[in-house]
Amino acid sequence: MNFRISILALVAVAVMSQSCVTTKKYDALQTKYNKLDSNTRDLRRQYLLTERNLAVSTNRVSSLEDQIASEKANVKSLQDALDKCLNSSNQGSVNISKLVDEINSSNKYIQQLVNAKNKSDSLNMVLTNNLTRSLSQQEMRDVNVQVLKGVVYISLSDNMLYKSGSYEISEKAGETLSKISKIIKDYKDYDVLIEGNTDNVPISQKNIRNNWDLSALRASSVVQALQNTYGVEPKRLTAGGRGEYNPIASNNTEEGKAKNRRTQIIITPKLDQFMELIDKAPENPQE
Repeated sequence: MNFRISILALVAVAVMSQSCVTTKKYDALQTKYNKLDSNTRDLRRQYLLTERNLAVSTNRVSSLEDQIASEKANVKSLQDALDKCLNSSNQGSVNISKLVDEINSSNKYIQQLVNAKNKSDSLNMVLTNNLTRSLSQQEMRDVNVQVLKGVVYISLSDNMLYKSGSYEISEKAGETLSKISKIIKDYKDYDVLIEGNTDNVPISQKNIRNNWDLSALRASSVVQALQNTYGVEPKRLTAGGRGEYNPIASNNTEEGKAKNRRTQIIITPKLDQFMELIDKAPENPQE
């Protein structure tokens, strides 16, 4: 009888020991899973951002390719006219010379369009990479970066940027603003607009009349931080407030309101000649 009790005790101890090891392994696997799940969400967020930027660039490339195709068709038409002139004894040398000049002009413009397309693609890629590679995964959760037609839009959440219910810059925003200021200073020929935005909840604080005031004060705080703390030239900076009137999501949910409470840093390159090249067609190509 005692022998049987001893065997049962040993079995019980073995089961308990096995259960303990299984729990530890489970906890380790659960921790590893949580880490992988977090990394997956971060990668998904970066993928969506890259996908949006790629869509914008693809649309731009498509537009330029259409212009190139149109100009190539024009060249073919001119070449046909030139061939016809060469085969006709009644056409004078003046007309032939004019057609040659028009063909050369169209070919030159096609090359300009190709160069503009390549420059546009390169510009968007460089700007996006320079901005995003300096931000940590944690910062990317509160910072949204987009490059549209050479203009950089950096959207910062109010939770990261300001103290709660205030327009004063929080301490945790310092590192992110420092990184953004380096980018701004690297591109010294760019103008910078700081634009404050709020949700539609009325503000109730002394000396702040409404959301117009709050958004403008927040933009001004960022401008002064960039100037006084991070050394950005003030003549490049503009502060503006748009209140609750520029929402990017519905104010009917807390999530939507959180998205609308943001400050945008809009960095605009001074590429006048480049933009004129893209928008301007050759003058009187058929004359």
